[in-house]
Amino acid sequence: MRAINYSCLRENLKTYFDKINDDSETIVVTRKDNRNIVMISEDEYNNMLENRYILENKHNYDILLNAKNELESGGGIYQNLKG
Repeated sequence: MRAINYSCLRENLKTYFDKINDDSETIVVTRKDNRNIVMISEDEYNNMLENRYILENKHNYDILLNAKNELESGGGIYQNLKG
């Protein structure tokens, strides 16, 4: 995570946008009175929303927790879905 002020962001907008998208970097834009802004990529934002949805739904959360516990105790089947 990198913190920069508004003037620095404005002077280097493309560079910081590229870092956010290409390097998954989070940028905190500092402002007066501690009214800071956090900038993340759309992919990161969508991932956060999806995780929040899954974890806020008790049924989904319980399924994930049970699967995690089963794998950690040596059960379950590992399946490589990539190629």
